[in-house]
Amino acid sequence: MRKSTIILAASVFAASMAFSASTFAEEAKTEFTVGICNYVDDASLNQIVDNIESRLEELGEEKGVTFTVDYDNCNADAAVMDQIITQFQADNVDLMVGVATPVAMAMQAATEDTGIPVVFSAVSDPVGAQIVESMDAPGANLTGTSDALDTEAIFNLILAQNPEAKKIGLLYDLGQDASTAAIESAKAFCEEKGLEVVEATGTTNDEVLLAAQSLAADGVDAVFTPSDNTIMTAELSIYETFIDAGIPHYTGADSFALNGAFVGYGVDYANLGRETADMIAEILVDGADPASTKVRTFDNGIATVNTETCEALGFDLEETKTAFEPLCTQVVEIVTAESFGELAE
Repeated sequence: MRKSTIILAASVFAASMAFSASTFAEEAKTEFTVGICNYVDDASLNQIVDNIESRLEELGEEKGVTFTVDYDNCNADAAVMDQIITQFQADNVDLMVGVATPVAMAMQAATEDTGIPVVFSAVSDPVGAQIVESMDAPGANLTGTSDALDTEAIFNLILAQNPEAKKIGLLYDLGQDASTAAIESAKAFCEEKGLEVVEATGTTNDEVLLAAQSLAADGVDAVFTPSDNTIMTAELSIYETFIDAGIPHYTGADSFALNGAFVGYGVDYANLGRETADMIAEILVDGADPASTKVRTFDNGIATVNTETCEALGFDLEETKTAFEPLCTQVVEIVTAESFGELAE
């Protein structure tokens, strides 16, 4: 009896010491490595990465920890993307960040059996892309932020600017998962309102330019593009085509307007980046479980108007703002540039 008690006590003591050591090790961890892979070099996604990095620096100071960021860009190359993710795993990063849907999907597949936490950013339809089980309960080792687009709100802007519009062009990349739900929503809206739809797609800059030219030749009254990274990358090459044809281009992010589109409508990507960083810290420092951490969505109420394009199209800026303001939380003015950093210089 006494011997059993001693053994039990010793076992309890050993287990207690092991638990204490483990707990202490977890509590003592103050350095974390975060691997970020960006899908493509464009203004919106770069803005997200910049704000993740700056916010992690702030959070590190607040929480007394150090976040080391290992960043790379796969430039829409699936093979390079896989190499980056494999390297993150080899380097034993504490957490991966996938910026845009294709990267999030690749990280989901790569970490399924490893348990490495993943925080995605700018995934427009996480459930539709089968990245998470639900927005409220992701159900796996990943969660993140979504730039889900309110397509109907954009079309309300189109009709506020041009109530007589009859034919709408849809410009997108068929291979972009981020575009699927938004395009279906756009078609449903147009059908309900009796608007004719003309679709044009492209997967490269040259194809997108040809698609834009075909929409101009078809005489559409306006063109809609969701938060499609392929079209975003090509925007600087196509915006003058639409201006020359007198066609306003309405898009799903402020970065399109920065690159010449008439209107970009959607989330504040700087804020999306900061919120992504907050989720990273909650998981690594505060111990939040990705599987039960809600995917964060944002108010899609900011309309960004390119004032140069507005003038070139023959629209009165003040009249445009007056038409848009009741439909938005904010109307922002911008001029054409290649990046947001260029505007700050």
